[in-house]
Amino acid sequence: MKNYIKADEWNIIEEGFDPHLNKISESIFSLGNGRMGQRANFEETYTGETLLGNYVAGVYYPDKTRVGWWKNGYPEYFAKVLNAANWVGIEVKIDDEILDLAKAEVLDFKRVLNMHTGILERTFTAKLESGKTVKVKATRFCSIAEDEVGAIRYSITAVDFDGEITLTPFIDGDIKNQDSNYDEKFWTMVSDEITGAEAYLKLRTKKTEFEVCTGSHIALYRNSDEVAINPEAIRREKFVGQTFSVDVKANEEVTLVKIAANLSSENYPKESLLEEAKAVIAKATAKGFDTLIKEQTEAWASKWEESDIVIEGDVSAQQAIRFNIFQLFQTYTGKDDRLNIGPKGFTGEKYGGSTYWDTEAYCVPFYLATAPQEVSKNLLVYRHKQLGKAIENAAKLGFKDGAALYPMVTMNGEECHNEWEITFEEIHRNGAIAFAIYNYIRYTGDESYLFDYGLEVLIGIARFWKQRVNWSSDKQQYVMLGVTGPNEYENNVNNNWYTSMLAVWCMKYATEAAEIVKTQQPEKYSRLLSSVNFDEKEFADWADIIEKMYLPEDKNLGIFLQQDGYLDKEQLLVKDLPASERPINQKWSWDRILRSPFIKQADVLQGIYFFEEDYDLETIRRNFDFYEPRTVHESSLSPCVHSILAAKLNDEARAYEFYLRTARLDLDDYNNDTEDGLHITSMAGTWMSVVEGFAGMRVREGKLQFNPFLPTQWNSFSFTIGFRGATLKINITANGISIKNHNAVDLEIGIKDQVYKLAGNAEIEVNNAELV
Repeated sequence: MKNYIKADEWNIIEEGFDPHLNKISESIFSLGNGRMGQRANFEETYTGETLLGNYVAGVYYPDKTRVGWWKNGYPEYFAKVLNAANWVGIEVKIDDEILDLAKAEVLDFKRVLNMHTGILERTFTAKLESGKTVKVKATRFCSIAEDEVGAIRYSITAVDFDGEITLTPFIDGDIKNQDSNYDEKFWTMVSDEITGAEAYLKLRTKKTEFEVCTGSHIALYRNSDEVAINPEAIRREKFVGQTFSVDVKANEEVTLVKIAANLSSENYPKESLLEEAKAVIAKATAKGFDTLIKEQTEAWASKWEESDIVIEGDVSAQQAIRFNIFQLFQTYTGKDDRLNIGPKGFTGEKYGGSTYWDTEAYCVPFYLATAPQEVSKNLLVYRHKQLGKAIENAAKLGFKDGAALYPMVTMNGEECHNEWEITFEEIHRNGAIAFAIYNYIRYTGDESYLFDYGLEVLIGIARFWKQRVNWSSDKQQYVMLGVTGPNEYENNVNNNWYTSMLAVWCMKYATEAAEIVKTQQPEKYSRLLSSVNFDEKEFADWADIIEKMYLPEDKNLGIFLQQDGYLDKEQLLVKDLPASERPINQKWSWDRILRSPFIKQADVLQGIYFFEEDYDLETIRRNFDFYEPRTVHESSLSPCVHSILAAKLNDEARAYEFYLRTARLDLDDYNNDTEDGLHITSMAGTWMSVVEGFAGMRVREGKLQFNPFLPTQWNSFSFTIGFRGATLKINITANGISIKNHNAVDLEIGIKDQVYKLAGNAEIEVNNAELV
């Protein structure tokens, strides 16, 4: 665990430069706006250890799968979000000496990411090998107001010398992904153009033939006054730049302003991409850097009004929760239903930037409560648009008649994960997608989603489950063989409780959803059944499986069994594992892991979290107390589920313990992997731990309910959510809870076991004494 980020409520602060921490900081200080983003690479040359990362949403490459041996049904590629053209680069020469913090003596260094405004500022003083000293202040941001635009203001002061500073701002597309399977570069050159202060580089991806045009405009200022420049154009393969020199005297400052844009052929015709890029650059340049910053600040202020969580009495926790919220909004804005959320967002290449079930299970609840309804709806529409591919994926594995198997990992709806136990067996992802539809409708009340999109997806998923089970003559029940649950430390198991339970629930919900559509929109219902060739006799098949599904349990212990044979394992506990042997995924052989009882992440407990209203507290407690001591939490997605369930069980100590594991996971580099990128999707779990855990927020029968407690480490906490047209501010203190309604929408709110009427633009306050 690292602990070098300074505690601050609104800022992420790094003081002093340690090259060994640089890749971690590049992840932590990453910027994005939902359309593009980049790691916090330095603008100037840096020859030390670094992971260059610039990314454009929706642009990917199907890198050929690298496997030891092939199996039928294997995906032929692993899709990857591409490391795109580096637009932030500025080579700096002091006379003939390149500024490089890997070679210079760094006298002071500070990096500050202002989460309230989305602006990154870096300042440092460096003494070059020649003895000359320079002071630099670099400010940059990716605009969420103009989401194809990024901007840099780079100021350099000659501290103790008169001389010449040569600046070479550039756009470099001659780069590759660190995770390239065959060390291949994925971009080809299309065209370039350099005219005075402007430069453009147009690149095309191999195979997929996406095109991206990156453009920039530069301007120079001396002591705040603009200086005319006549830059020399530089062209290389997939590289454009401009270079010019300026004479400076001691203590004189020069500032380069670089305004850039990334435009993709996903949004513009290829033939007009260059002209569109020029128009975006012209518009942004006309506004100027200061106006762009003003718009950025205002746009972020609006987001924080909808989503902020305020924690009184714990600066570290306050910083952490805002960091998690901030990174989620940098990654996904919901403007485009073709886009989704990669586990690393725009902060690194691990997991390929592809879509996983993380989105439906963890991110949808966050966006439901903190963003306009259309944002979470677009996450569901994304999956509906890929239903055809899901049916193709199932067909490749031998399923038929419209059965849909959504991919574990995807860019375009096609499965692209290259590990058999995940590609073929981790089929519970189908259930998470169905649950997200249910969760969206439960929260918003928008049943029209079933009419237009949802029922078609639910039918495809239910058809898959019907074919995936088989009848056991021995058990006289249906069974689910050869699966991998969320706990990926057990593969090819039979009757994983979570997967089987999800299958049953999906068929139940698809049946209920069909009845809703049939009753409310009979014409749409008839058209849909005709289009998917559905015979209502299929409902009877589902009902038979629902009634006769085998769900393993141990009645003596009173628990649901992880899968058949789980109790045959030697029942060791995590507390007995020596610290030197953790994490086991790095210290143990896979054979040893598979034979152990240790659980990577919430599995049975994930199912109980989804459907907790189906179980009494004692059932939840028995399962929690059995599985929690066996869970190593070597997935970032695990602690939040444990935190929420612990809170429900009034186990405040463990609820807070698990919250801490997720809240500062990246800021403190708990898992020693932050340098690969941030854990974006698990950040939504941090929000869930506070809102669903400590505040106990649920939706039951169309009403919000709260069962709050205040962690002893905090004086109070408050948060803002949107719910069915109302914007609510919830404040929880040691004395009780208050809820203020900022809209003219009347609601009924459940607090513990009592129901309160909350009128529009009104506030209710409930003292703890009233809730006993």
